[in-house]
Amino acid sequence: MILPKLAPAFLCLIAFLMAAPARALDIAVSEFKLANGFDVVVIPDRGSSVITHMVWYKVGAADEPKGKSGIAHFLEHLMFKGTPKHPAGEFSRLVRLNGGEENAFTSQDYTGYFQHIAKEQLELVMELEADRMQNLVLTDENVLPELQVVQEERRQRTDNNPSSLLGEQIDAAMYLAHPYGKPVIGWMSEVMQLTRQDAVDFYRAHYEPANAVLIVAGDVAPGEVKRLAEKYYGGLKNPFPPEERLRTPEPQPIAARRIVMKDARAASPSWQRSYLAPASAKAKGRESMALEVLADILGGGARSRLYQSLVVEKKLAAYAGAWYSGDTLDYGSFGIYAAPNTGVDVSRLEEAIDGIIADLLKSGVTADELTTTRNRTIADAIYLLDEQQTLARIFGTALVTGQSLQGVLNWDREVEAITTQDILAAAAAVLDSRRSVTGILLPEGGGGPAGAPAEPALPAEIQN
Repeated sequence: MILPKLAPAFLCLIAFLMAAPARALDIAVSEFKLANGFDVVVIPDRGSSVITHMVWYKVGAADEPKGKSGIAHFLEHLMFKGTPKHPAGEFSRLVRLNGGEENAFTSQDYTGYFQHIAKEQLELVMELEADRMQNLVLTDENVLPELQVVQEERRQRTDNNPSSLLGEQIDAAMYLAHPYGKPVIGWMSEVMQLTRQDAVDFYRAHYEPANAVLIVAGDVAPGEVKRLAEKYYGGLKNPFPPEERLRTPEPQPIAARRIVMKDARAASPSWQRSYLAPASAKAKGRESMALEVLADILGGGARSRLYQSLVVEKKLAAYAGAWYSGDTLDYGSFGIYAAPNTGVDVSRLEEAIDGIIADLLKSGVTADELTTTRNRTIADAIYLLDEQQTLARIFGTALVTGQSLQGVLNWDREVEAITTQDILAAAAAVLDSRRSVTGILLPEGGGGPAGAPAEPALPAEIQN
């Protein structure tokens, strides 16, 4: 399995996609619920010869039992091990045989499985996905080898990547109480102890229709989707009705935290800082959208303040940027990152970044910056709305993180209403050093071999 880190541009863009003008999202999205609590959303994509069928479970790494970190991701692997009706390998074989592709992903708040296939095969993938929702067969013979695969994945994607290790340490330092401090892939010491029974218990507790959402995007009629959903998902039971997702709240931050990590594998130094921020679903007013705009103005590209000051004008950094991640259930994060040019001390770079932040908090952003950012990003969003799978991801992410369909469709009004005052207020609330963790990665001994600085490890989602 691969473990991609979400790029800053994507983190900023996914919410802006939700914020595209009504003319772009003026689509007749349908939503209905089956008697067993299974939510179904149909997104029309007329003229397309393929459909996206995506099942989202409202469970992720932050819902794992104490001492069982990594079980949500491990179970994602095991969902491909087969059922009595469709033995191991047959699910994937049938999808490929019919010209489709499939994948799965795990985050802190949700786990998803999807197929992208010819629209004539919608019934096939519904039958396959519904079957493994409740009939998964797990034995020591198919579980234990997969545990070795997961451990090796952690070694390759995290333990052997200094930047990923630093990101993991930053998250652990950020969350003193809330489970977001655990990595999605799990701590190796706990992953090594996972068992077949752990997977069975987690599966039975969370994989049921009342705890899931189905997104179908494509040239399909809502009535036909409902008929098939009733046929294949409607008869599934809820052995353990979903309970409220109780997570320990994070105490109010009162002190800035700092991590300095030295690693001989690091080619050159890098710097990053993460601020505790509100999640989109829990932000007040237009705060979440204001943070999206702020991230773009501060560090969203070559025209951003960080890039222009640190890379172009002062020649202090090889790269610099910012991002906001709010598509989460409880807390979001606002990040800033940079890497010093050869011969530039990290402390000097950090001082310059602090100066840029201080100037922004004092003077705010300009009307021209707001207008340019809004227009450019919405234009990019409209272009990407042609991506069927992107639409499915937008709506699915919103629904499993406490947002609503109407909220997605109406975000154009929010982005159009953003003011420079909104952005300044959001910046003042979030860019407080007491809410931050600063991470510095240094080559062992303070200097290392020449090479391109490593990109920072950003909020993770583990995908097949």
